Amino acid sequence: MIVVGLTGSIGMGKSTTAAMFEDAGVPVHDADETVHRLYSGRAVPLIEKAFPGTVVDGTVDRDRLSAAVLSDSDKLKQLEAIIHPLVRDEEAGFLSTNRDDGQPVVVLDIPLLFETGGAERVDRVVVVSADAAIQRQRVMQRPGMTEEKFAAILARQVPDSEKRKHADYVIDTGLGMESARHSVNRIVEELKKQAIAG
Repeated sequence: MIVVGLTGSIGMGKSTTAAMFEDAGVPVHDADETVHRLYSGRAVPLIEKAFPGTVVDGTVDRDRLSAAVLSDSDKLKQLEAIIHPLVRDEEAGFLSTNRDDGQPVVVLDIPLLFETGGAERVDRVVVVSADAAIQRQRVMQRPGMTEEKFAAILARQVPDSEKRKHADYVIDTGLGMESARHSVNRIVEELKKQAIAG
């Protein structure tokens, strides 16, 4: 089974591209979605203990948590130390199930793939990219986004140019949906052939 790491900086169209892999019949494990689930499940007591007041009605309030950790690198590391092992645990279950099912290719959608050393856990890396102007335009349209927030997020991410260098495949989402879908289908076909060839 070939394990693909799908990543890309904020606003590059990674979620849309992940959905295209699913449309092509490839199982996708979404790290963000897993975190979202954990924030109303297993992670709740751990986060409330570490960051009191960030849990509301039994669910982690992302805005409160963000306010508590975003500008403090030590607190951010503390949060990551809680969340990353839980996400890994869920990821291991996903891989095991799909291996048992005989899937030739699976995708791990990991926003901070390079930043968290995730590239070592995958066989191929797909980077979703776009022109910086397109990226900025997409990100600034998000609710509650500010220039400061955008700058803080970018500062924590490996630059797009670096990600491209370490990618096995780059999908440019700035060229439109059809172009991206075509790239995804081509990659899936290629990887399935490689998986069968062993």
